[in-house]
Amino acid sequence: MRILQSLLISAFASLAAVAAPTAGLAACGKLTIAEMTWASAAVAAHIEKIILQKAYGCEVELVPGDTVPTSTSMAERGEPDIAPEMWLISTRAVIDRGVREGRLKLAGKILSDGGEEGWWVPKALVEKYPELTTLAAVLKRPDLFPDPEEPGMGRFYGCPSGWGCQITNENLFRGYKMKQARFALFDPGSGVGLAGAIAKAVNRGEPIFTYYWAPTALLGKYPMVKLSGMKHEAKNWPCMTKPDCATPAPNGFPPSEVVSVTTTKFAAQAPQAFAFIAKVSWPNAVVQKVLAWQDENRADAEETAEYFLMNFKNVWQKWVPPGLAARISKDL
Repeated sequence: MRILQSLLISAFASLAAVAAPTAGLAACGKLTIAEMTWASAAVAAHIEKIILQKAYGCEVELVPGDTVPTSTSMAERGEPDIAPEMWLISTRAVIDRGVREGRLKLAGKILSDGGEEGWWVPKALVEKYPELTTLAAVLKRPDLFPDPEEPGMGRFYGCPSGWGCQITNENLFRGYKMKQARFALFDPGSGVGLAGAIAKAVNRGEPIFTYYWAPTALLGKYPMVKLSGMKHEAKNWPCMTKPDCATPAPNGFPPSEVVSVTTTKFAAQAPQAFAFIAKVSWPNAVVQKVLAWQDENRADAEETAEYFLMNFKNVWQKWVPPGLAARISKDL
């Protein structure tokens, strides 16, 4: 009987050693992560969940989230504990207030390049016409982007009706005097319509001149070149965001700082886990490859997170100490 008891105790001790966090880590406890409605943030939430559970012994629950309600809830109620991907261009006022009042902490820049908006042309077109890397060069060639509805004009695909970027694109169109350059501004009708037009053009090897943003699965799947020569001018930008801008002028989209945000309570409760969240950062090129794989394989966010962890160890192993990285790899 004593031998059996000893064996059982030994077995439970072994299981506890496997399940417990690495020696020296403070208890992580229970925490919540916002799983946002857009792909990159949802995948990031699942990546963080897996690593926090496997390496730090956290008990993690994913909760539905979106930009405004999540930032407001974190600042006012301290829930959820972590928002992996917050675009400060939309939430800075709320998050800054939460930081000032000691409720929130900015952990780090999850998108190392920041979010990108811009005007793009297919990479294959640039390979054929190497000079077409700047907006000025493109505006000299409306003939390469013929508008089937307006003979003699080039077509520029703007932002869909009802989106905030519709206003800025219209003002930039006027600011760069694109009508005088013989371009027509085309409304694609929806995000699906815009994505479909880009995919169709690239697949057929046809030119397209368009607005888009990154990181996205579409830009990971279809090679495009972002045009240079659109310098951001902060002084006139507020006018460029208004429908009645009286002085539209040449300008460029501002860089979007995209960060991870946590509650102060979480950072104090699990400092090693917070240090991990602060290091989570990946470039848009990697994000777009991962999202393109997700799109092609019709995978959900959890499956895509597992794909990333299996295939991009050179990226995520920089986020955790070597011993924990080896442990996660072994579990995978």
